[in-house]
Amino acid sequence: MIQADALDILKSGANVFLTGEPGAGKSHTVREYVKFLQSRGVAPAMTASTGIAATHIGGMTIHSWSGLGIRKNISRRECKELATNSAVASRFRKTSVLIIDEISMLDAAMLDSVDLVCRVLKDSDAPFGGIQIVLVGDFFQLPPVTRFDEPPARFAFAARSWDDANLTVCYLSEQHRQEDPLFLAILAALRRGSLTEDHVATLHDRRRISDDRDITKLYSHNADVDRINTDRLRTLMGKEKTYVMTASGNPKLIEQMKRGCLSPEKLTLKIGARVMFTRNNPIEGFVNGSIADVVDFDAETKYPVVQMKNGRMVCVAPGMWSVDGDGAPLAILRQLPLRLAWAMTVHKSQGMSLDGAFIDLGTAFAYGQGYVALSRVRSLAGLFLGGLNARSLEVDPGVLEKDEQFRAQSLAAETTLANQSASERIASADAFIAACGGKKEPIIRETIDALSVFFSSKPKKIKEPKWTETLALIIDGHSIADVAKARSRTIGTIVGHLAEAHSLEKIPVDTLEHLKESMKSLTDPIHPIIIELKTRGRFLRPVFDHFQGKYSYDDLRIAQWLLDVNGGKVNS
Repeated sequence: MIQADALDILKSGANVFLTGEPGAGKSHTVREYVKFLQSRGVAPAMTASTGIAATHIGGMTIHSWSGLGIRKNISRRECKELATNSAVASRFRKTSVLIIDEISMLDAAMLDSVDLVCRVLKDSDAPFGGIQIVLVGDFFQLPPVTRFDEPPARFAFAARSWDDANLTVCYLSEQHRQEDPLFLAILAALRRGSLTEDHVATLHDRRRISDDRDITKLYSHNADVDRINTDRLRTLMGKEKTYVMTASGNPKLIEQMKRGCLSPEKLTLKIGARVMFTRNNPIEGFVNGSIADVVDFDAETKYPVVQMKNGRMVCVAPGMWSVDGDGAPLAILRQLPLRLAWAMTVHKSQGMSLDGAFIDLGTAFAYGQGYVALSRVRSLAGLFLGGLNARSLEVDPGVLEKDEQFRAQSLAAETTLANQSASERIASADAFIAACGGKKEPIIRETIDALSVFFSSKPKKIKEPKWTETLALIIDGHSIADVAKARSRTIGTIVGHLAEAHSLEKIPVDTLEHLKESMKSLTDPIHPIIIELKTRGRFLRPVFDHFQGKYSYDDLRIAQWLLDVNGGKVNS
């Protein structure tokens, strides 16, 4: 099924299971549907089965949204108690469309509980209380996990509520990630359980004993990831700085949160460490999964200063993770939103698209691990395998059987849709929007970034860019150091403000002459070395080492920025 057809089915208000191979456009289709809903005044609830997936879409976990928290099972009486929570009750009143991403990792028991909560709080015996349910994901991805003290987890398609919802299956068939025909054929065969000897031989041709390329490295086990990251950190010169997670609140909730938090309880860093952000912060310009390098530690706060791939400098302060109940936090974790990132687990890579990766599947232990890891990479040329065992090339037999049913159901849905005229499709969409209390005509015709807002909210006052105050002080003749002190910011942050203002052409031509002149003793010796070592736009460790610590990283950042302002040319 193509994305346009799936979108038409979604617009009709049908309950939908949206699936397809990695790179088939599931996320894009959901974004387009959310834009459609938002443009007509309908606010969908965007949720995901895991915290990692929720941060990718800027939504909530289904556990938090539904009010279930860490529970997988709930009684009707407990559902009625949830209705006394004004925040949860208000959320359900406003919701006509519920989207759950990464459905493969949601236990069937949890889906049934969400169904029951929806029925009770919407006061309706219809499946999911009459809310349109849109389940998104691929069961060939990683399966749901369970704790040792719980019954074995079951796939969501085994839930009673799955059948009750009468889901229309939209199996997307287009491919937008991999363009390598041979690699596509191997992934398709792996997905269908029909790998040939030639396919396996081709994968073995990508085997490498070791790999020192500066690319992402994926492993099946946390122990391997921790070992690689620890070894790489040990090779770096300089002093270590360690940051320990703090916690407060309900002890059981704290332990549950620690298991799901991507930041470690104890994080040790050095200058030169490769790190990955573990949460979103649009204001500071990073998202979960952003890669950066530690280039300094702030003199006052002692927090790490990192340089991102785009050259942006960020002084990373601790973040907070919390579980709320009745409008108050029940448990809180505080830690830097970072983790070492020379290596990561296959589990953490789900949802990523990589130009290249070194992948060790020699100890793969679960169905789907190999498929998830291999399908992160865009081509065979970017794939380097450190190990490959038999389990890594297997998919769950139960999923394999169910997948054939999904494909057949999707073909039947395509046939039904093909028999509808364009006017019938439009009328169906209009009727659904009307039933949701939306507007027949778009409220605004410009493109809406729908994933930035998932629930009705009051318009926020637009704040001035952070660089505005910084630039005003510079224009008044103050030095960068003076501005940093006046604004209680690091010099790296102030340089970042100026770089952003310069990129937007907001700095008057003559504004920087006093800076250039006052900094000549700094820029004259540093600029030629930056050019010689070709470090512009990259980290400054080679320049720092060249001068053997004579200049601080703050000095180097200022010099690099002034060189960028000058178009990469040294003043004569």
